[in-house]
Amino acid sequence: MKVKVINRSKHPLPEYKTKYSAGMDIRANIEEPIVLKPLERKLIPTGLFIELPEGYEAQIRPRSGLALNEGLGLLNSPGTIDADYRGEIGVIAVNLSNNVIQIEDGERICQMVIQKVEQAEWIETEILEDTERGAGGFGHTGK
Repeated sequence: MKVKVINRSKHPLPEYKTKYSAGMDIRANIEEPIVLKPLERKLIPTGLFIELPEGYEAQIRPRSGLALNEGLGLLNSPGTIDADYRGEIGVIAVNLSNNVIQIEDGERICQMVIQKVEQAEWIETEILEDTERGAGGFGHTGK
């Protein structure tokens, strides 16, 4: 799939790091380091603007190493970039650790996965088909 991109960052375009990677690492594009205190959140600019084909979205997801080792998470995760959005991609980072986290310019802060999506057409009804699960909700199958 070909996706148009404007790169106004100081960094190379996102890329897949291995042959079977689902996501491309996205870098912070900042003038000075961003400091996140515990439980603090900030919008991190990337300098990237994309034009996705109709029927696709870009999902912004945490990087597992940063989540495990530093406690850096993403709010609104996965974040969705719709096919008709043309603004700069921003990443809502949150510090879920007890320590201060510093984000540097060019640091790989998240990953982007391109997914095919479909829009639903609602069919109003009064009855839903029965299933074995039925209305069983949270924890209904036990521990």
